[in-house]
Amino acid sequence: MQEKIKFEMEFPIQSSPQLLYQYISTPSGLSEWFADNVNSRGELFTFIWNDSEEKAKLLSKKSGERIKFRWMVDEDEPYYFEIRIQVDEITKDVSIIVTDFIDEDEVEEAKMLWENQISDLKQVLGSA
Repeated sequence: MQEKIKFEMEFPIQSSPQLLYQYISTPSGLSEWFADNVNSRGELFTFIWNDSEEKAKLLSKKSGERIKFRWMVDEDEPYYFEIRIQVDEITKDVSIIVTDFIDEDEVEEAKMLWENQISDLKQVLGSA
């Protein structure tokens, strides 16, 4: 199995960090932009798109700041995806930093997917 490579993307976003955190950390918030439906039972989250379903384990979260998941298909691997809220101390500009791991031949596709997902989030927040 080939190694996945890590990539990070930054997206400026017009929103308060507190509101943003609700959209990245709760099943109802994630259902509005990340997947068609999201359910959670403790640390296990189920993401549903059309007819497919993926399970992810919540690895860590810090209120108002970040959330980190590992897809169950990568359960025995060091891979994860993280959505982090960053606030510039001087300008107070808010950004989302996405960290993800992907097969090398799928990086461009993954970046486009994240761009679309974050675009959906901006629409939901009214900051598009």
